[in-house]
Amino acid sequence: MVDVSAKTVTLRTATARARVVFPSPVAASILRSGGPKGPIEEIARAAGVLAAKRTSDLIPLCHPLGLDSVDVEFAPHGKRAIEVRCTAVCTGKTGVEMEAMVGAAVAALTVYDMTKALDHGITIESVELIEKRGGKSGLWKKRGSK
Repeated sequence: MVDVSAKTVTLRTATARARVVFPSPVAASILRSGGPKGPIEEIARAAGVLAAKRTSDLIPLCHPLGLDSVDVEFAPHGKRAIEVRCTAVCTGKTGVEMEAMVGAAVAALTVYDMTKALDHGITIESVELIEKRGGKSGLWKKRGSK
């Protein structure tokens, strides 16, 4: 692991996103009505939060962090996609980018699992960091992101 003992404790936040793309235009209705396994947002949100909290168990050499907050949100992205956003927050010596990315990825995987009975052609795309704050480098935003 990277030695972070000399780093300053600061408030650190990161937001990541993933897109779940459906072969047919059902994305908006899926969020409203649920899928074959039940209420998608509730289950996928819980999965994303739990995954973010367990990131150091999943990613080798990742520091275990005491997260102060994890928020997972879902929004239709056109008629065929759902965007999953995960924001992780902690006060610590190292960033929370991996926690946000793992949370977004696992929430997206859960959406796939809960809807795969509709069509196995569903894809997950663009798991990416879109913003981070805190630490020595301060604010970073992905170009073109909102």
